[in-house]
Amino acid sequence: MEIQVVECSPNFELGDEVLLSEVPIILRGLVAHWPIVAQAKCSDTAAMDYLNSLYGDRPVTIVRGNADIQGRIGYTSDFSKMNAGLIKKTLPDALGLILGEDTNEHPMLHYIGSTPTNLIMPDFRTHNDIKLGVNANQFIWLGNRSCISAHYDLPDNIACNVVGRRRFTLFPPDQLENLYVGPLDFTPAGQSISLVDIRNPDLSRFPKYAQAQKTALVAELEPGDALFIPSMWWHHVEGLERFNVLVNYWWHQSSGLTSSPADVLDLALLSIRDLPPAQKKAWKNILDHYIFNEDKNAFDHIPESARGSLGPMTDTVSRKLRAKVLSRLNR
Repeated sequence: MEIQVVECSPNFELGDEVLLSEVPIILRGLVAHWPIVAQAKCSDTAAMDYLNSLYGDRPVTIVRGNADIQGRIGYTSDFSKMNAGLIKKTLPDALGLILGEDTNEHPMLHYIGSTPTNLIMPDFRTHNDIKLGVNANQFIWLGNRSCISAHYDLPDNIACNVVGRRRFTLFPPDQLENLYVGPLDFTPAGQSISLVDIRNPDLSRFPKYAQAQKTALVAELEPGDALFIPSMWWHHVEGLERFNVLVNYWWHQSSGLTSSPADVLDLALLSIRDLPPAQKKAWKNILDHYIFNEDKNAFDHIPESARGSLGPMTDTVSRKLRAKVLSRLNR
């Protein structure tokens, strides 16, 4: 299956056909007008100088890994720790470290991930922004040749490539079983990651990955291109040049009254996973009925005034549910 590509003019407006899409979309040239992209097209040094000119005074956190990890952030062989460490520097120092690896045939990894632009470059978004029509925070990711293992994010995402080139390999949410995902509670950056090195997959160790490969979509982004990634889509991300910068936006389609769906997984591990099979089956039926049921008339037999948590999510309903969950957990 080919990934959809939309050619974006300077006045392109993001509408529901993109923001509510259930599949990824390449937005070719969406941010080509940004000043950072113009500087990147001059040179990496010009792009670095531009970022430094906007820098405040807060330190940045750098993921630093030896050359033998080949830019791929993950675990040591015994899963006792991560294969890269963290250091704090100023942004100019971080960019200097990246530039300093340029002449090395096997460079060390230097990577800054998921950093709010307003914290380190207060005026960056003033000059480099898109109109989304939703409340979305802006983050920056930069480094040399990094390789971020396949993972999913809960929010919807627009990833804007502004310096260098990036390759995204994307998999639908239903490929969880075929991606051989690592631990839930010990992760590089909060999200569980696939243990498969997609650049050179070991099918003897991960044979089901062959099925995931058949569903993969590949998006290669030049400076100025963007990619819409729907919530829960797995994505593996490679920085392909000596210096790469990406800016992204995350937002939720759900209201602020709901909690994170990840809470359900943790509670289910705590309360359902180890039940006898018959009881697990019964709870699966209950969840299918109350949570995953798309029949809008399923609860018509209950008067609207008495539906409570089975009716629309209101502030009152949200507070009562939270109180009930907390009360049970604190017993």
